[in-house]
Amino acid sequence: MRVALLTYSTKPRGGVVHTLALAEALVAAGAEVTVVTLGRGGDTAFFRSVDPAVHLHIVPFAPQERESVGERILRSMGTLRAGFDPSSFDIVHAEDCISANAVDRVIRTVHHIDTFTTPELIRCHERAIVEPVALVTVSGSVAAEVLSGWNRTATVIPNGVDSAAFESAAGLGGELGRSRWRAELGEYVLAVGGIEPRKGTIDLLEAFALLRENHPQLSLVIAGGDTLFDYSSYREAFDSRAAELGVTVRVLGTVDHNRMPTLVAAASAFSFVSIKEGFGLAAMEALAAGTPVVARDLPVLREVFGDAVLYASEPGSIAARLEEALTCDATEHGKELARSHTWSACAAAHLDLYQSVIT
Repeated sequence: MRVALLTYSTKPRGGVVHTLALAEALVAAGAEVTVVTLGRGGDTAFFRSVDPAVHLHIVPFAPQERESVGERILRSMGTLRAGFDPSSFDIVHAEDCISANAVDRVIRTVHHIDTFTTPELIRCHERAIVEPVALVTVSGSVAAEVLSGWNRTATVIPNGVDSAAFESAAGLGGELGRSRWRAELGEYVLAVGGIEPRKGTIDLLEAFALLRENHPQLSLVIAGGDTLFDYSSYREAFDSRAAELGVTVRVLGTVDHNRMPTLVAAASAFSFVSIKEGFGLAAMEALAAGTPVVARDLPVLREVFGDAVLYASEPGSIAARLEEALTCDATEHGKELARSHTWSACAAAHLDLYQSVIT
């Protein structure tokens, strides 16, 4: 089976992580896979090395000055459409609305339902749910949203998790990496995903200010955050509030893929207080590393994590749960949950879906 997996970027975002891991698992299961993406900012490779058995097709996408988000979305779709010929593939599977709009006959994974204000994004999002020949979601909660909002039935295929890498980072093999992070950052609460509205970062900041009253030695560390969108006004509000609260935040930006597991494993607690999610891969990786997780009390996260994490809904309760997390020991339950989500099972379920679409 010849499969093309389409994603909108080479950068480390959730959908891109999913695309690469799924591609490698599909190849291991016997499929012939090509990953197609836009090479933003002159990129000619992904943020991590990829199994050489996976073919890569990176379409150049040069930056343009003074380009609005809407203009960039339209140019992204047009550039990917012009740079990719789907005719030689049995299956074309898009991992986001941009790549789903670049092909006429496509399967699309809906990782989460977002609310946009940019007209071009609103149309992109709508078409990428209405027009694909089949939809995949990574949780039952998102499938329910798709059914309720668009009367479309999606196939639920949960994410896989590279639990072994994060378990190893928490063991003897990761001791040097953890020590380096602690020497640089001290004791810290970690969040992954950057400073943006969907991640609830200002709520986390407010909670951390409360937590720090009893734990002045702690620092707040935020990793990741590469995005297509302009969150500058939110970042300005975040920085202004941090100054008012007297909180200095360590913003690491993109962290090298090979160092991320030890960064997670060295954290005293992991915050995952997004207001919208589809699965929660970063939090599942933290559980694999034995790092206690505080998550936003959302139905989708209750579905995915059960009682393996601590739940909170606003800054006061987030601070209280983080306080509790600081005294938690690593639980085997969380590690077992992470281990139960394998990329091989994810790939097998995708191959079943692909076959049903072909026949």
